[in-house]
Parts: sequence; C-alpha cells; structure tokens
Amino acid sequence: MLYTLSHSPWQCDINALLRLVRSGDDLLLMQDGILAALNDSRFAAALLATPARVFALQNDVEARGVSAQISGNIEMISYNDFVKLTVKHASQMAW
Repeated sequence: MLYTLSHSPWQCDINALLRLVRSGDDLLLMQDGILAALNDSRFAAALLATPARVFALQNDVEARGVSAQISGNIEMISYNDFVKLTVKHASQMAW
C-alpha cells in the first residue's frame, strides 16, 4: 500500500495512519505533510519507527524552505519517483 500524507501532522490523526502501516508499505510525505519529517521531531521519529519506507517529495520540501531541516533518514524523491511508487502499489490511501 502507498500512503500519502499531505496534511500537517498537527492537523491530522497521524497516529491512526501509523497504526495502519505494514511491512512492504511506502509512505510519501507531500505538501504540508513534509513537516512530519523535520529533524528531531516526534513525528519524524514515529515515522522512522514504522516498518514502511518513508519518502518526502523534494519539490514540496524546497517550496517550504525546509531542505536543511529534513531528517537525513527520510529519502527525498522527485515527481517521477512518485509515479513509480504509484505504479508499484495497486492500492493507495491519502491522508
């Protein structure tokens, strides 16, 4: 399953999302969801503790001016990589 988080972690039930994530899933942070990947935040720690691979959409990170503040453990990807994730996963859930 591909999960996409487009809302700020302060404005959604991110704990509910994290309870759903399983091994083999991918989680893409986009739009305001990239704020969950900020260095040393409780959200980044929780994301990285899941069995899923966590990505952040680079264009959204750059648009918000937080490139230097994103956890180094979260992989930045392009829109082309986002398309590859959608092809990889038949199911997608947006948050």
